[in-house]
Amino acid sequence: MALIRCFEDIRAWQEARILVRGIYRISNQGAFAKDFGLKDQIRRAAVSVMTNIAEGFDDDSKAEFARFLGYSRRSAVEVQSLLYTAIDAGYINQTKFDELYQQADKTKALVGGFRHSLKKRM
Repeated sequence: MALIRCFEDIRAWQEARILVRGIYRISNQGAFAKDFGLKDQIRRAAVSVMTNIAEGFDDDSKAEFARFLGYSRRSAVEVQSLLYTAIDAGYINQTKFDELYQQADKTKALVGGFRHSLKKRM
């Protein structure tokens, strides 16, 4: 495992950033861009995945960091659920749904693994 000096070094954060870019890209297109409620909620959830990793990293307590990683993981699940709303509303196609759902899943798994590793060292 590489040395982690800053939150940007955390692989889960890097993958969460990819998720955020994808969510922003799709939510700026077509009818999705006009659904301000869904657009805002899915963006906030995606950003929450990334920012909770960063915020938790800055805490001196491993227990607090683990707690923030839990928030991050739950936010990834929220993104996945909201993607169903987006596809059901016809805002995205199956290919884009699958791509973003898998990115959220990958991020969620990395966050969960990192959290598990952190909790074992507490």
